[in-house]
Amino acid sequence: MSEGHWIVNTVIGGQPMAFNMDTLLTMWSAMLFLIVVSLIATRNLSIFPTKLQLVFEKILGYFKDLTDGMIGKDGKKHFPLIASLFLFIVTANLMGQLPLKMIELKHGEFASPTNDINLTAGLAIVVLIYYVTAGLIKKKGKFFLHELSFVGIISMLVEILELFTRPLTLALRLFGNILAGEILISALLALFAWGLPLPIMFFEILVACVQALVFTMLTTVYIATAVGDSH
Repeated sequence: MSEGHWIVNTVIGGQPMAFNMDTLLTMWSAMLFLIVVSLIATRNLSIFPTKLQLVFEKILGYFKDLTDGMIGKDGKKHFPLIASLFLFIVTANLMGQLPLKMIELKHGEFASPTNDINLTAGLAIVVLIYYVTAGLIKKKGKFFLHELSFVGIISMLVEILELFTRPLTLALRLFGNILAGEILISALLALFAWGLPLPIMFFEILVACVQALVFTMLTTVYIATAVGDSH
């Protein structure tokens, strides 16, 4: 396993920029895979669904019920983001379990793009911007300041602090769990190439799915808190 990322330095608009190309390639691969599979699953929709259509219906049905139950009547507005987040994150997480690491690169490796803090931080920032915007549209000025009083101002300051801690915890949780799992598997493969890594790899598949679900459910909670009447 090579160390670090495959970093390409360039200049855009007179500013030096650095890109983790291994992360970009695996991220776009995950998105392309989802687009292709989605097109295949929805190409010939039928009341007697194929196995692929049935899988998508079950997944999307679960998240539709989740958004309706946690957010309420406005849940359908936020359903596309929530379902898309889960599908992308679970696909990206599982890419680390594919034999892509057998492809030797001079720098970096083909692994889960979610083992890069830049990607998980980007996802968390998207979630932050989304639920703050949704809250401002729904409640306008009352989103931050509920009442003009000492208690109201203190509450506003606490909530502003939470705006920074929520995306931080989202990004670090996903990044840490995926990276730790891949490091563990790589270490076991180096020590015991046959047999022993298999149980850990199966466990990491479960972790990949659970972490995608945790990220998505926390996003749903944040949106529900932002647009809910009790906020």
